[in-house]
Amino acid sequence: MLKNMLTGVLDAEAAAQVYSAFDQVGDIVIVKIPDGLAGKKAVIAEAILANVKTAKAVFAQASAVRGDFRVRDLEFLAGENRTVTEYKEHGCRFKVDVAKAYFSPRLSTERQRIACLVGENETIVNMFAGVGTYSIVIAKANKTCKVYSIDSNPVANDLCAENAKLNKVYDRVVPICADAADAIRDQLTGMADRVLMPLPERAKEFIETAVMALKDKGVIHYFAHVRAGGKKEAKWLGAKDAHEAFKGYDHKVTETTVVREVGPRFYQIVADVEVTRD
Repeated sequence: MLKNMLTGVLDAEAAAQVYSAFDQVGDIVIVKIPDGLAGKKAVIAEAILANVKTAKAVFAQASAVRGDFRVRDLEFLAGENRTVTEYKEHGCRFKVDVAKAYFSPRLSTERQRIACLVGENETIVNMFAGVGTYSIVIAKANKTCKVYSIDSNPVANDLCAENAKLNKVYDRVVPICADAADAIRDQLTGMADRVLMPLPERAKEFIETAVMALKDKGVIHYFAHVRAGGKKEAKWLGAKDAHEAFKGYDHKVTETTVVREVGPRFYQIVADVEVTRD
């Protein structure tokens, strides 16, 4: 898509270096620009503004997502110099600060998939909730559930509380600003029918904590990254990874989904794992 926008703006050699896709969160576009095109940043940004009618600001991603808060450095390129926007998904509205809290629009389908699995009167623990997207999409779709929405980033936690009010689910989405392990140990042990672990980089470190949150039996949505030659292999390797992660517990992997390709031959997967506690 971006390459098409830049036809006639960049020569063929420069256009060949451009990444084909970019992220749009509300009216903010975030684009990766190769080092070889650093001198063309302004031209690329203006082309995006001219072609993406809903865009009002363009930023370049200046670092990888990093740190406990999973944020990335952004360089302002064009339009309005602000990082707060409103994003809409599945009938929900989210206030997002793209510079201060982790957010990905590319997980929309997976959020809806999990929301459709939730049953009546479930208690859900979202261990790495960010601005509350999973929590609120689930609560909006399931009027009888309650979601404990944990994040250690105070900005993300405040936005989650604000978004719960914005979507009129503040009575069933409970934001908790804390480390997930501490929150579950101190407040949520044995309470959950379902646990979400949307932190593929580190979810395996928190298996014991996730199981601790469950009632006698429940479902854990375990996110991970796998290297594979294609989606079919990624799905198989994802299931294998989940079995290894939960090998210390009575468990069954009922479904493995390839969420997206995050790099060349590098996939994000989620495994739905039924766990029975001793």
